[in-house]
Amino acid sequence: MSKNDFDFFHGRWRVANRKIADIVGRGTDWVEFEATSECRPVLGGAANIDNLLADGWEGMTLRQYDPSADVWRIWWASTRAPGHLDPPLEGRFTDGHGVFFGDDVVGGHAVKLRFDWTAGDEPVWQQQFSYDGGETWETNWVMRFTRAELDAV
Repeated sequence: MSKNDFDFFHGRWRVANRKIADIVGRGTDWVEFEATSECRPVLGGAANIDNLLADGWEGMTLRQYDPSADVWRIWWASTRAPGHLDPPLEGRFTDGHGVFFGDDVVGGHAVKLRFDWTAGDEPVWQQQFSYDGGETWETNWVMRFTRAELDAV
């Protein structure tokens, strides 16, 4: 693991999203939508920032590598929750697969969060919630990334 673990993600992307429409109410209906994303390194490559532009809203992720703890921390914010920065998730990559865990409150309920990253030329990110302390996990958002042409984003 190193500060270069997310280098595969630098650049511009088209994003195919598949998401539970009502994650607060733990719905079961999925929605699909397209988005664009751009990720760039900051802090000498030990961190990166990306923005996600979807229909009518914008999200931002900050990822920062902590060499003393040998972990990555990931923070999320979006225009859907103005002024709010989600608590960080923490984890690492092993053989091209990153797993990150954190705690949050969703719809008044304490949840454990899990982000799964599959690195590569067409990376995949998945978000999962656990309402039972990590015994079981429910996937509620999947993003599939393909490289975008420079003038297409």
